[in-house]
Amino acid sequence: MRKQYHFRPGPNGFYAWDVDRQVRLSAPLVPENMDLEQISELDDACWFSGGEPASCRCIAEQFKLMMDADLQYPIILCAQGRLMDGMHRITKALTIGQKTISGIRF
Repeated sequence: MRKQYHFRPGPNGFYAWDVDRQVRLSAPLVPENMDLEQISELDDACWFSGGEPASCRCIAEQFKLMMDADLQYPIILCAQGRLMDGMHRITKALTIGQKTISGIRF
């Protein structure tokens, strides 16, 4: 897996975390099936929200990452249900017609 960090805007700037650390911390938790329609970030412009244009090349790069995503690994949500890791897996599951995805909630 490539090195990743996740960022989310907060009231005093950005929240940021190391995804590898989140994966380690979530390892003892039991995954559950989560309804894709309950994941609010599906309607966010997460990959192109920082001013980067959504060019065909950029979309193709995200599509490749999405199709390479391994659905055997659960997504990770914070205690409030916000996504911490897994948008490529979520979009892959949605694209192939799944209604649920394996996930862990802190």
